[in-house]
Amino acid sequence: MEGVKHMIAVASGKGGVGKSTVTVNLALALSAQGYRVGVLDADIYGPSQAQMLGVKEGERPQTEGDKAFYPLKAHGIQAMSMAFLIDNKEPMVWRGPMVVGAFQQLLNQTLWDNLDFLLIDMPPGTGDIQLTLSQKVPVSGAVIVTTPQDIALLDARKGIEMFRKVNVPVLGVVENMSLYHCENCGHEAPIFGEGGGDSIAKEYDTQVLGRLPLSLSIREFADSGRPSVIAEPDSSVSQTFADMARQVAASMDQAPGEGPSISFSE
Repeated sequence: MEGVKHMIAVASGKGGVGKSTVTVNLALALSAQGYRVGVLDADIYGPSQAQMLGVKEGERPQTEGDKAFYPLKAHGIQAMSMAFLIDNKEPMVWRGPMVVGAFQQLLNQTLWDNLDFLLIDMPPGTGDIQLTLSQKVPVSGAVIVTTPQDIALLDARKGIEMFRKVNVPVLGVVENMSLYHCENCGHEAPIFGEGGGDSIAKEYDTQVLGRLPLSLSIREFADSGRPSVIAEPDSSVSQTFADMARQVAASMDQAPGEGPSISFSE
């Protein structure tokens, strides 16, 4: 795509596993490391990146004639979402072809400005939008988000299989909600199970990019429009996202477009 070097799909087989939160924090971590980064919110029915990036309701992208949009900018990254074009209470009561058409408009009519990475926050499942993306544009790789729960792993496998069938390399797995830490008593418990990320990574010969805790602060920061990487850049969660960003960039063998040079050595 014009203006984009690498497109990374962030996907899951099911909803509710924290895919959008991972997308925005990973994008911000890449940006903090000197890359030019954008986020495309491909969830037409339930876009969430506007709130996570702190974009005010009613803020609209500028247009070039009637044919193209300039992405909005938030926290140093470029972003485009259906939420920028409609009222946030308006339901998208559309059939599949209309949803695919809207996605293609967002994808092809956004004037991305010289991006190293465009992260695409995919909707749940393995349907029309996933197929359209793989057929229409050269996706560099996919990141699969799951929880350790067996039900989530079932759907994550479907996501990996889908990308394999369309020849998109899976860069790795992010295991979200891997451990609950009680802030009052210090007790830790793997309430969604454990070892799921490792097992699925081994099964598909890929890697676990990182493990994230079940944390109140991660949710609160995302809801407030200041995700963890911005709100608490020195926290262990932000460091985990920084490690993920280094691994994703290294897999693309990509040097930053601007900013400081980066060493990919451990």
